[in-house]
Amino acid sequence: MPDRLEIARNWLPRYTGMSLDEFGDYILLTNFHNYTRKFAEQFDCEIRGTDKPMQAATNAEGLTIVNFGIGSANAATIMDLLSARQPKGVLFLGKCGGLKKSSEIGHFILPIAAIRGEGTSDDYFPPEVPALPSFKLHKFVSEKIASKGHEYRTGVVYTTNRRLWEHDLEFLDRLRRNTCIAIDMETATLFIVGHYNRISRGALLLVSDVPITPEGVKTEESDAAVTQSWSDTHLQVGIEAMTEIEESGEAIRHFRY
Repeated sequence: MPDRLEIARNWLPRYTGMSLDEFGDYILLTNFHNYTRKFAEQFDCEIRGTDKPMQAATNAEGLTIVNFGIGSANAATIMDLLSARQPKGVLFLGKCGGLKKSSEIGHFILPIAAIRGEGTSDDYFPPEVPALPSFKLHKFVSEKIASKGHEYRTGVVYTTNRRLWEHDLEFLDRLRRNTCIAIDMETATLFIVGHYNRISRGALLLVSDVPITPEGVKTEESDAAVTQSWSDTHLQVGIEAMTEIEESGEAIRHFRY
């Protein structure tokens, strides 16, 4: 049998249509095709993998964006496959549902941790291992948000595999008791699998709905409004933060595993 790294080296190009040497040292991850398209338009670079499960593009400065899809299984897959490239930093640009009055639509959230409610991460570490970002990467991102005059929140995000849970009153009550600031489907998995693969990682989440109230449940119309108002800023903060990390030459991983 081929070893794990050999498999990842074969599968990353197969899933994205991009060769290993085309991936940059810094990676943006997203769930959205329009983020990938806007990135490619901004830097006049080609989107690879339009006929593949994932799409990717790399600009002239060596920053890569990958649209890996939705859900914790896909999040684990891309973080495993990126072990073939061993990037210096990975930042997830995703959306989340706000669970507190302080997390309003259009706010940015930098998770200090994520609760592993998705189950996928249990295949990598025991449940007691916390899902955490890399502090220094989040430091760069927070400074970039502040420099642009935007507010952001910090807190714990709950990651779930369930897409339709808004009707489940017992689940909603559990979310309140966990005092989470937001809910999504990828962050805990990305943090845990990044830790497993020794990849520095972070997440900048955009609150796209407030599903704890009936009127706050996401619809196609409400999501389109959030995308129109905030997606450009969301993407640009990620681009500039990761570009400045590379230009500064400051190491994100400041300890040995």
